[in-house]
Amino acid sequence: MEVIYNLSDFREYRNSLDSQSKIIGFVPTMGALHAGHLSLVEKAKKSSEIVIISIFVNPTQFNDPADLMNYPKDIKKDIAKLTPYNPDVIFIPGLKDIYPKPDTRQFDFGNLDKIMEGESRPGHFKGVAQVVSRLFDIVRPHSAFFGQKDFQQLAIIKSLVKQLDYKIEIISCPIVREKNGLAMSSRNMLLSEEARNVAGFIYKVLWEAKESYPSLLPEEISKTAVEKFKNHPDLKLIYFEIIDSESLESGKALNKSSKLVACVAVKINDVRLIDNLIFV
Repeated sequence: MEVIYNLSDFREYRNSLDSQSKIIGFVPTMGALHAGHLSLVEKAKKSSEIVIISIFVNPTQFNDPADLMNYPKDIKKDIAKLTPYNPDVIFIPGLKDIYPKPDTRQFDFGNLDKIMEGESRPGHFKGVAQVVSRLFDIVRPHSAFFGQKDFQQLAIIKSLVKQLDYKIEIISCPIVREKNGLAMSSRNMLLSEEARNVAGFIYKVLWEAKESYPSLLPEEISKTAVEKFKNHPDLKLIYFEIIDSESLESGKALNKSSKLVACVAVKINDVRLIDNLIFV
């Protein structure tokens, strides 16, 4: 396992692979690693000959400076957690490596970035597209692994790959949950033990929503779920949406052939958490 901290050294390493014709799997992260991230590494190891992990907290996807400042960071712990998995390279670039000059690129994702996270975090997905495309250009992987917890982000990245004609397979990996159902997230590190216990309510509502389908219509399920969150004293609901898993359309656009997913965002003690559950 090699740890590379700058772009020039990484490019030298990556160029050395060109003559080897090996399958390269890539796991981009923002650090503060947990079992969810490590499950992506495991998946990459099973299907790739070379596994590259990046750790970079991307400032352009934060619309709240305080959120960026408070985002958990511990590179030493991250490296220690990755060591037993023995990835080939951990790439930890600096800000100037990723953005040698301001990235002013704009992207058109249609309706994909207009709802949910896109609506509540203006500019977020532009920042995601900027950093992911930049990392794809640098790493040049054959496949890239992303967690399903960021469901809308997955749709954005798949659209980005098509738009920019990347020959990269985007592999979606299941959500890893804590014992009470809370989706594992780097932001969970900002929660007290009591808050983590309370946050298990998020998965409870998602599961109840799934169980009530198709007996109830999506709009009825959403209304019930919203009321449950509104009546909870410790959780502030940002959104609860039931959408088509492909188009991300909601409301009247949904039909019996749609594969649905319930998506939710809440705040607890000013920590923002997202989750989702696919209806089958």
